[in-house]
Amino acid sequence: MTGQVTDGGLRAMLAGLLPELRAFARYLAGSRAEADDLVQEAIMRSLRTLDSRTAEIEAGTLNLRAWCLAVVRNTFHEQLRGRRREAARLRDTVQEPLTPAAQETPGNMRDLARALATLPPLLREAVILVGAQGLSHAEAAAICSVPVGTMKARVSRARKQLAEALDPVMR
Repeated sequence: MTGQVTDGGLRAMLAGLLPELRAFARYLAGSRAEADDLVQEAIMRSLRTLDSRTAEIEAGTLNLRAWCLAVVRNTFHEQLRGRRREAARLRDTVQEPLTPAAQETPGNMRDLARALATLPPLLREAVILVGAQGLSHAEAAAICSVPVGTMKARVSRARKQLAEALDPVMR
């Protein structure tokens, strides 16, 4: 995209990406409520820096979709680190162990969602970016700031772990 982009045009383009950002966040976060919070925070961050990125968008050197997906990803990881710190703090203060929530009734999509949730965050985001979002390994690698080979390895490991997790369910 080249030419002059208005503030309203950028915001409209950003609004057009919301369903895709929300879907990506849903896979990363695991729940709709957390995904909505994640997208809201990512959009707020994007809007705060949008003015400084206008020239790149006008020149066609910034892929708005990839940039927004990266903002969602980075926000997720930042929040994940914060939750880990909070969980460690709680473990130090709470004597009783935390118990996981009860599982939902089986269903193919629920089984897949559960299997995705068991993946480490780096593998989960890789398989979601390439598998669910339809990005190439190169595009996903750029979003995650890793070499293409690393992204391919992550996707491969994620797919293998998903296959192993879903194998008993599919029998």
